[in-house]
Amino acid sequence: MYKKMTEKEKGLAVETVCLTKMYKDKAAVKQLNMSVREGEIYGFIGKNGAGKSTTMKMLCGLAGPTSGEIRLFGKPVSDPVIRRRMGVLIETPGLYPHMTARQNAVLKARCMGLADERSVDEALTLSGLSDVGTKKVKCFSMGMKQRLGVALALLGNPDLLILDEPINGLDPEGIRELRRLVLRLHETGKTILISSHILGELSKISTTYGIIKDGEMIEQIARQALEEKCLDYFQIQVDDVSRALVLIQEAFPKVRTEVSDSRMVRVYGLEEGAGLIQLLVEKQIQVYASGFHRMDLEDYFLSRMEGGKADV
Repeated sequence: MYKKMTEKEKGLAVETVCLTKMYKDKAAVKQLNMSVREGEIYGFIGKNGAGKSTTMKMLCGLAGPTSGEIRLFGKPVSDPVIRRRMGVLIETPGLYPHMTARQNAVLKARCMGLADERSVDEALTLSGLSDVGTKKVKCFSMGMKQRLGVALALLGNPDLLILDEPINGLDPEGIRELRRLVLRLHETGKTILISSHILGELSKISTTYGIIKDGEMIEQIARQALEEKCLDYFQIQVDDVSRALVLIQEAFPKVRTEVSDSRMVRVYGLEEGAGLIQLLVEKQIQVYASGFHRMDLEDYFLSRMEGGKADV
């Protein structure tokens, strides 16, 4: 039975040091330092082309780094014993459409040198595919195919799972099924590194986040620390941001302001907004919209991507 490790007992499942990947003169990944602790669900966030997939391909050996180091569980990624502790699903799974789920799993298990088919049954059970019988993969929904891809990654009972955009193209039911699967796997003690553009889904499962921009890691942050940063704020849209900022700071010296775009100001630490709106209107600043909000993962991610300016 799995025994949950304490924080002190947890080591690093994944560590990269100055990891770099060049394609001709372009750096897809630049000096990237990543730390994924054992037992975490690590949500890897970045825009298209930010370097997420390239990083994951280097971690699992599908692409060689130009420079830098990769260590899994404290050992070099080139160590064949260590590599067997890792299961991978990069983009879409490679499946044989005219075979059943079990036939696909048995074939991969044999290619891996796994003679005992109990690992096949365990992987299919964990993925919720133990009862699909003789149904061919070509008849599977997209969600079922993704879960089968995860089942194939689970063969050999790896300690680390790397899942690159596993919910792309799934309908809401498929997304929910995959989310439940990831949480079940986490409960067994597995470390999961997962990327996705659907930030709302990552926020439901991740215990730690890594944000990558233009190939560089700009922040790694635990869920608890993110929740502390995602404070309530009063957002106001005006015609003159520069004048509004000066007036707000003079009238409310204890608040913190942040410009989110050319007309939008976020005000942190404000208890009520009526007085602020009245002040701006009296000073002949046009107020187009206003209201209280709570920053979520998407807001925080976009603020880091766009480099919102803060006036503290």
